[in-house]
Amino acid sequence: MRIGVPRETAPGERRVALVPDSVARLRKAGHDLLVERGAGAAAGFTDDAYATAGAELTTDAIAPADLVARVQPPAPEEAGRMREGASLVAFLNPAGSRPLLEALARRNVTAYAMELVPRTTKAQSMDALSSQATVAGYKAVLLGASLLPRFLPMLTTAAGTIAPARAFVVGAGVAGLQAIATARRLGAIVSAFDVRPVVKEQVQSLGAAFVEVEAVAAEGQGGYAKELAADQQRRVEEALARHIRDMDLVVTTAQIPGRPAPRIVTDAMLASMRPGSVVVDLAAESGGNCEGTVPGETVQRHGVSVMGPANLPASLPYHASQMYSRNIQTFIEYAVKDGALAFTADDPIAGPMCVVHGGAVRAGS
Repeated sequence: MRIGVPRETAPGERRVALVPDSVARLRKAGHDLLVERGAGAAAGFTDDAYATAGAELTTDAIAPADLVARVQPPAPEEAGRMREGASLVAFLNPAGSRPLLEALARRNVTAYAMELVPRTTKAQSMDALSSQATVAGYKAVLLGASLLPRFLPMLTTAAGTIAPARAFVVGAGVAGLQAIATARRLGAIVSAFDVRPVVKEQVQSLGAAFVEVEAVAAEGQGGYAKELAADQQRRVEEALARHIRDMDLVVTTAQIPGRPAPRIVTDAMLASMRPGSVVVDLAAESGGNCEGTVPGETVQRHGVSVMGPANLPASLPYHASQMYSRNIQTFIEYAVKDGALAFTADDPIAGPMCVVHGGAVRAGS
């Protein structure tokens, strides 16, 4: 099978879908790899490294490919160049990309969305949302620390002792747990909250305190959080309002698949925080957890810096690409049968991931 790896064209995207190590492994498995020249340059992977791994360097890794592996969805012109009957695997934002999915269906492309990898043990090594959330959680704390007007760790100096900063992480999924671990490594006093009480032990195992709210539990399918009832939401807001006013750095990571991000940090909470405090809202692109978040910008509200970073994994493209590449490689190794991607609707992994097949957009996409 010919696997194409084009250069990403989305603004600000520096990752690449397959790194040389994965290219070498797929080449060894009998596949032909077509890599567009410069595809990995922004992530630190040279054309020479791809050539050494066995890839054919080309100016077009889309039209000749049986399978196109990408990070971001293709632009309309790129989708139009895909070979009829070919396959595509990438982050596709299926809930908000109907025109793209219909364009792919018209070319009889079979498209797999990496954000729809099931949260199962068997699919864990393909879970690109988790791998990229690891990057985002780590970088969020670094961004927040760089904007704070104070140190994170306790310092004992000739000029006296400096107390450690207090960091609060909302949402203890993959991004949240990585944010907790990073803030702890940097020396902050860390606390965290999640609507899923089951994550309490994970939070505490990282050395953070868990903020408990009585009679609040909202764990949905696949381990994701689900929306709270009105009375639960009120109790959460009251508890967080009491806690957040003493925090120096707040990182919010709460998201609900297929829904706008829940509003957690209100304007009144921001007004209660100390001037110079920082909020890093990792849910900015899906509506934001913080009132007043502006995607891609840092704004000031009541003396608090509210950051709404976009596409944080692209800011650490080398390791983000390594992890995403392994996700893609594992999916290809799983899904390819007899030299081709053989889709079956009842496949427990490929089935839920497939958003376009047989010339039609699949139901639910």
